[in-house]
Amino acid sequence: MSNPVLVRATGETLNPETGAITSPTFTGARMTMDDVIVKSGMLFVILLVGAFVGWTVPGLTFVAFFVGMGLAFANIFKKEVSPALVLAYGVAEGVFLGGISKWYSMAYADTAPNLVSQAVMGTLIAFGTMLFLYKSGIIKVNGKFKKIFMVAMVSYLVIAVASLISSLVGVGGGWGFYGVGGLGLLLCVAGVGLAAFSLVMDFELITQTIAVGAPEKESWRMAFGLMVTLVWLYLELLRLLAILQGRD
Repeated sequence: MSNPVLVRATGETLNPETGAITSPTFTGARMTMDDVIVKSGMLFVILLVGAFVGWTVPGLTFVAFFVGMGLAFANIFKKEVSPALVLAYGVAEGVFLGGISKWYSMAYADTAPNLVSQAVMGTLIAFGTMLFLYKSGIIKVNGKFKKIFMVAMVSYLVIAVASLISSLVGVGGGWGFYGVGGLGLLLCVAGVGLAAFSLVMDFELITQTIAVGAPEKESWRMAFGLMVTLVWLYLELLRLLAILQGRD
């Protein structure tokens, strides 16, 4: 069965009844790894600028969160990738991350003054480690890997939604399941693990998309997906470190 994400990335048409794929006539530049690296670099520079703004003006945090969510869904469901929307997402997400990081920094200023820098370093180390494991072939993305990953992801999302609902009625001091002792720690560890393995899925998607000859413009979609995963990983690490600090 063809990957529908790859079909959309290459501009091909999938017949749902026969499974046949019709390729469009395309004479433009094809996406390369350099394209993905350059676009990802640009996007993360934009995110850092936004993070500086969010850190300086933390009052923008929740506005940026909802704007970022809207832009994320727009980028996910938009058939043709829009560089402007991807960059706008980077700005909004940067402002949100800067603001939420400032909140954690202030909340744990006395007990864990290096909490934010540790989360940043942990994210970079996790990225480098997963890239090495993928490129070296130690982790192979096959059918079994994908099935296990998807089951784990769906299970985690169901629990996360249940936790959000429970937080509204005061469970865990308003933190939901994440505020319930060892359960919160277990969920955070699971979140960090899933986010890290999501990077491997991103690497595989980028590799496959290049292999099938996607248009150069699709490198923006790949950069966007990579950013979403790294932001998720950073937030999970930030929360995990905060919980560990609270247990000391």
